Amino acid sequence: MSIWPRTDSDGTLPQRATGSATATEIQVALHPLPSMPELARAWTELESRSDSSFFLSWTWIGPWLAQMPDGIEPQLLVARQGGGTVGLALLCPRLRRRFGLLPSHCWMLHETGDRGYDRLFMEYNGILADRRFADEVTDAMLQWLGERLGANDELVLGGLTLAAERAARRVAARTGHTLQLRVADSAQWVDFATVRAAGGDFRGGLGRNTRAAVNRSERLYRARGALEHRVATTVDEALEYFAGLEVLHQAGWQARGQAGAFANAAFRPFHRRLIAEGMPQGAVRLSRVSAGGQAVGYLYNFVHRNRVLNYQGGFAFETDNRLKPGLLSHVLAIEEALARGEDCYDFMSTPAGHKPLLSNAEQPMNWLTLGPDRFSRRMEAHVRRARGVMADAVKRSLRGWIAPAKGI
Repeated sequence: MSIWPRTDSDGTLPQRATGSATATEIQVALHPLPSMPELARAWTELESRSDSSFFLSWTWIGPWLAQMPDGIEPQLLVARQGGGTVGLALLCPRLRRRFGLLPSHCWMLHETGDRGYDRLFMEYNGILADRRFADEVTDAMLQWLGERLGANDELVLGGLTLAAERAARRVAARTGHTLQLRVADSAQWVDFATVRAAGGDFRGGLGRNTRAAVNRSERLYRARGALEHRVATTVDEALEYFAGLEVLHQAGWQARGQAGAFANAAFRPFHRRLIAEGMPQGAVRLSRVSAGGQAVGYLYNFVHRNRVLNYQGGFAFETDNRLKPGLLSHVLAIEEALARGEDCYDFMSTPAGHKPLLSNAEQPMNWLTLGPDRFSRRMEAHVRRARGVMADAVKRSLRGWIAPAKGI
């Protein structure tokens, strides 16, 4: 493949770094993966100089690499400037066949091409870059990749941040490649600055019907006994909550005739490792809502740069439709995060009926491919659009449910 590791000198791209006093070169090169301890040191050092998302933190990337299925060989893309590292990213090569026939070499950004493993679901994806000139570094690294894509190559960019998507669009324009939309979605969240500016009463700012549903559900649960929202404080307690989440989550989805997130063989071991490593850092937050001592809901959230990111939940099935265990669990978690002084509660992507009811902010989050303009790619895009029409209909039918797993 034309993109396979080159020397540093081959990967030099002149760029102006706005965070420095003079114009300097950003040098880009692709390398075999170093040892995990060496990579961890380099990654966490750069992470301390970046404004990256949780999914580009070593808390996520470390377990992702450690649990990766056999046969996948990630490569490390490195950007250097003035002798220091200013950008890092992991690329996984993957051979696929369009329509089962035409070979295509894919380079996947923080994904593997393994269907099950990628259902762990990368969001807010991009380049780990020095915050002083993150846009320039992202541009340089994607440009380097784009210029080396052969006729049958493509770069797979999933769950991008807006900044990373803008960079990909600039690279497409400069290289003449096409940028195709695989999946269009959006992230929705509660911006606590807006809530605080309105007086700090999150529940009071909800729509009348939503607020009534939350308050009614709370009263009914309190009739069973004490209502408690508890956040796990130790790794053991967090893993206990994770196990409880699995029971409720799987029961709910199996009752609907679907497998649920934990049917994915990669899901449980990956997250048990992430919880064990992330809890002591304060990067993982598991909570339980109980009424009369009986669990009615669990939430599995991440905490990063003062943002709470909702990843998964499990809620008790109730025959009384006035009881809304999922809605109430989220409201209590939101109110708790607001009281902690955090900045937002982010529901991230995938459809769920509670998101538009509780959110006050939204932005696109798209899954793209970048590559040469080929007839086979155009045909595949037409097929994907047709499937998208069907998928939209399915999404509408799922409104009001919590997705069983990101990307499922």
